[in-house]
Amino acid sequence: MCGLAGIYSSKPVAAELYDSLIHLQHRGQDAAGIITYKNRMHKSKGSGLVRDIFTDKKIARLKGNIGIAHNRYPTHGGFGHGEVQPFWTSVPYGIALAHNGNLTNYNELSKMITNSETRYLNTHSDTEVLLHLFADLLHKKQQPDSDDEFFENLCFAVKKVFEKAQGAYSVVSLIIGKGLVAFRDPHGIRPLVKGVRVNDKGEKEYIIASENTMFYPLGFDPDGSVLPGELIYINQNGKVFKKRITKQKFNPCIFEYVYFARPDASLNDVSVYRSRLRMGQNLAEKWKKNFPNKNPDIIIPAPSTANTSALSMANSLGVRYSEGLYKNPFIGRTFIMPGQKARKKSVRYKMTPQKTEIEGKKIMIVDDSIVRGNTSREIVRMLKDFGAAEVYFAVACPPVVSPCFYGIDMPTRGELIANNKTVEEIKNYLDVDQIIYQDIQSLSEAVMRKGDHHIDQPCMACFDKNYITKEMSDERINELEKMRIKDRNGK
Repeated sequence: MCGLAGIYSSKPVAAELYDSLIHLQHRGQDAAGIITYKNRMHKSKGSGLVRDIFTDKKIARLKGNIGIAHNRYPTHGGFGHGEVQPFWTSVPYGIALAHNGNLTNYNELSKMITNSETRYLNTHSDTEVLLHLFADLLHKKQQPDSDDEFFENLCFAVKKVFEKAQGAYSVVSLIIGKGLVAFRDPHGIRPLVKGVRVNDKGEKEYIIASENTMFYPLGFDPDGSVLPGELIYINQNGKVFKKRITKQKFNPCIFEYVYFARPDASLNDVSVYRSRLRMGQNLAEKWKKNFPNKNPDIIIPAPSTANTSALSMANSLGVRYSEGLYKNPFIGRTFIMPGQKARKKSVRYKMTPQKTEIEGKKIMIVDDSIVRGNTSREIVRMLKDFGAAEVYFAVACPPVVSPCFYGIDMPTRGELIANNKTVEEIKNYLDVDQIIYQDIQSLSEAVMRKGDHHIDQPCMACFDKNYITKEMSDERINELEKMRIKDRNGK
């Protein structure tokens, strides 16, 4: 999972790309990079948080009115500086590219590019593979005489990318002398939204990003999403070319709504906040049906992505909502920390129980998900240490039973608690008095109930093992698990 932004403007874009990355920081804390264009590429990258990477001097050196930016959360490749996006190549034109997602046929593509196309790969990143695939396909076409011809070349290249690249990929790209390019995989698994604003001269300026969280502060109005299988090209004069290259079923990742996206985001024309409210409503109805005689005294969210669902569930049950766990805002998101040891260690630094809210009470903890189970277990222990009479656990999504290979760090089946334990065994492991999970149908309904979204069916492979792309055989899953273990171990 990563955060992307690309901006075309009539003024320098570096500061606004920086602001965009700040608003997308929750999507990746490992590294960040910005590339802009004025006469040549101007780039700055680094490891860590956005605010620590980019100084005023670095931003001032990023010249140009067109640029792309990326927050990194690695699901493939290593953790070194060379893996930091955006990547770029000088042939043809000079192309910079950043992507969010994961290529499930990385091995085949990397061999094809290095052997058949004689291009050199400097990293193990699937983004670099995607860049060279795209660049080589453009290189095969004759130099165009007009923007219309160049857009035809882009259509050819992206169509071939769709045919060759499997998995999930939302892409922003910058091409020297041409402009800004964006495209999204045929199933639209990872999000990519658009915004537009009008400057003082009446000219339109554009932004394309993973979420629309930065649109309002930067003065952009939402303009829908990049459609699945769609290509968008904005030339240096601000003229927009777009074409939906292929049309398949629209299957956006449902975990975006459960956990990753900021609650104020709207993805695929669906409000994340409203989706989470509906998750809480549906979960409350299931609780009332299954456990009519178990009434908690208070409902406490596992902060902070579960806050919205917990608030809605409390309202539906007529139970007091309490922030009985205080979250230290300066600790990173434990789910996306690179090591299990760091993840475990951070839980107690991250959350502090409030004894007056907990002692002697029947507590309902609401969390967005249980992936490995370690954070949930630590939360229960803390509540019991502070005198909770009973602890119930409600989960806004179904059991996570299968890894995601489309851009979320759920590396192996062995690490997923629900893949190895029954719900009753999970209850015992967490040491709770009762546990309840959202149904798959109820989660899907919560996301799709409202909005002009045109979603056929969300991708829920992590819950139902139904992988959207056809190449995901047992053999491929085993191969991808081994690759991720190798990446994690740095071998």
